[in-house]
Amino acid sequence: MKNMPSNRQSGDEGEREVIELVLCPNCNKKLMLLPSGYPLFDVQCTGCSFRAQVKTNKSKPKKEIFGAGWQIMEKVLKSGFITPPLIANFKWTDKTGPHQEIRFYPFVPKTNLKKHQLPEHARRANYWMFNYIGLDKLPYFIVYKK
Repeated sequence: MKNMPSNRQSGDEGEREVIELVLCPNCNKKLMLLPSGYPLFDVQCTGCSFRAQVKTNKSKPKKEIFGAGWQIMEKVLKSGFITPPLIANFKWTDKTGPHQEIRFYPFVPKTNLKKHQLPEHARRANYWMFNYIGLDKLPYFIVYKK
């Protein structure tokens, strides 16, 4: 049986794909990875101050996807900053073959974040996370499609 990649491996692979396939939505220069564990952001532009969070999903585009840890997001929002821009990398296969669509959501309102607590039996028991919700209602740009 083939080993399935972990969420972390899948996310790291998705971030690498984004910097290979997508140019900065602001200035059209190359994106680069930020160090692993960097708070809130996964990629930044090599030419301007653009930064974004990247989320990879092995599915067709959908209205709710996993976010990240709530604690840092809550601190940022309470400090008066806005939610970071989101780049969602959707990958799926159907009867016509493999597909990929990378969407850029420039603004995700706080109301589109749903806080939830992991169950006691989870690896990170009782940890507070958030999901991005209502993505089907938010404006976005398709920055790559295959």
